[in-house]
Amino acid sequence: MCGIAGLMMRDGSAPKDAVLDRLITALGHRGPDGSGRHIAGDTALLQTRLAIIDLTTGDQPLYEPGGAALVANGEIYNYIELKAAMPDTPFRTASDCEAALFLYRRDGVQYAKALRGMYSIAIHDPTAGGSLVLSRDPFGIKPLYYIETPSAFAFASEPGALIKAGLINPMLDDEARDTFLQLQFSCGRDLPLKGIKRVLPGETLIVRQGRIVERHRLPALPQGGPEPITEAEALARLDDALRDSVRVHQRSDVPYGMFLSGGIDSSAILRIMADLNDAPVVAFTAGFDGTTVQDERSHARMLAKRLGAQHEEVSFGQKDFNQLLPRIAAAIDDPTADYAILPSWALAERAAQDLKVVLCGEGGDELFGGYGRYRSVLRPWWMGGKSIRGKGVFDRLGVLRDVSSTWRDSIAGREATDSMDGLNRLQAAQATDCQDWLPNDLLVKLDRCLMAHGLEGRTPFLDPVVAQAAFRLPDVLKIREGRGKWILRQWLDQHLPEADAFARKRGFTVPVGAWIKSDAARLGAAVARQDCIAEIAHPDRVIALFKAAGKKREGQAAWVLLFYALWHKAWIQRVDTHSATILEALEAT
Repeated sequence: MCGIAGLMMRDGSAPKDAVLDRLITALGHRGPDGSGRHIAGDTALLQTRLAIIDLTTGDQPLYEPGGAALVANGEIYNYIELKAAMPDTPFRTASDCEAALFLYRRDGVQYAKALRGMYSIAIHDPTAGGSLVLSRDPFGIKPLYYIETPSAFAFASEPGALIKAGLINPMLDDEARDTFLQLQFSCGRDLPLKGIKRVLPGETLIVRQGRIVERHRLPALPQGGPEPITEAEALARLDDALRDSVRVHQRSDVPYGMFLSGGIDSSAILRIMADLNDAPVVAFTAGFDGTTVQDERSHARMLAKRLGAQHEEVSFGQKDFNQLLPRIAAAIDDPTADYAILPSWALAERAAQDLKVVLCGEGGDELFGGYGRYRSVLRPWWMGGKSIRGKGVFDRLGVLRDVSSTWRDSIAGREATDSMDGLNRLQAAQATDCQDWLPNDLLVKLDRCLMAHGLEGRTPFLDPVVAQAAFRLPDVLKIREGRGKWILRQWLDQHLPEADAFARKRGFTVPVGAWIKSDAARLGAAVARQDCIAEIAHPDRVIALFKAAGKKREGQAAWVLLFYALWHKAWIQRVDTHSATILEALEAT
């Protein structure tokens, strides 16, 4: 796990050292264990390293005899198998990423087809017309962003690094901002920072002379509709896939643990980790003190005790909310107003004191049909069936000056495309989430919160072996009797009955509405005074919205406006809010 960045100049000149220095500095939190750079002609590759595998010889850039250089962010989990399949290859290190470099020399730009892992990779090949090759893993677990300017093509693991290096001035993309306000994240290639683009999940870009000349893309999900399979066959296949995925996700030369929410997904991971490890699993669980909101600490504590895990509980309360939210918003440069960033930040801060790697449960809902919205998709319209994400956060609240419907276009277009690919309604909804919600919300949250603390997050559900076992299951093995993740529940019920897998979801809700309402008058007035809020919303209605934040919809909308105001302060106005409370940050200039 690392940070990567680079430049390719359009006029053939060498990138300036001062710019490269600023890029490395901006990515230092992602790689506190060292840095490296490759400069050849018009191109520079940079890496800041968080050493996880091959602690002694794995520094980057990596080189192969043909002259290509590589820097990477992430882990290639099947590197042992890849190296064994290339016995005559002159590997120089024990690095997991070196195999990718030799695959590129063998297979060209299709090299990523053989990779199993989470990665953003940059390869510079002077022998192929000076090509710069950028690749991102199919699920988009690891981020990668780029800009195209009149003088250069530049890329980085975080858009904030491109801004801090002085390569682009931060400006708002109004359309992407409107999508963010309604969805809590933005879609596709564009984010609310104008001119900064995402390399899409599974995409490989080929850049020459500072211009993108080719694009290729690998799918995250297996192709085709549901397969005919019995429940017994599905359970056996799922057991093999989960155990194989957790096994390879534990490949590490440093200590690792996990985040345990007490839900279905993380409980399944805990069960397998306990089976695979002789030493107790180190597990961290977040909870919320001083509120009536139910959390899963007691359930997680019971499961950890049952499996002999070393369990630690991390609290997050209103004081933490007030003191940490400005710092968190400043870390989430690609904005996602997912309230789970709050416990994720607290868990990462604590886990990083002892570990460098944690396994997490992201992806279980998307692959196994866990969200309630999937059940709505399956119902016909006359029984209350709905399309996925049919309603935005601010619809019918009367707060925004202009409630544009264009935010729906990218989601609706994705749904139509997925349906044309032979997927059924449930699969199309799952695929839509895997294209946008997963990489642009959940995985951005995970990456920024953990990397801000020098901690690597791994996601065993987001693995091609698990996707193959799950995505093409019949609907009845995903959703039955009003419950999603049916087959995963069945597996967990067999292997960890104490998890009570078929109980109604206890839920994981962060009490942001209650925290906002406790100081609603001052917070509402301060948010309403922000120029970025007055531009898009009626100030008096913003104040009224905050006073009603104890209600579910109003609380969610108030949270989005508060997060947006703090994000705007940090990334558009470029005000340092790291040590400020919420109100101090809003008033800072």
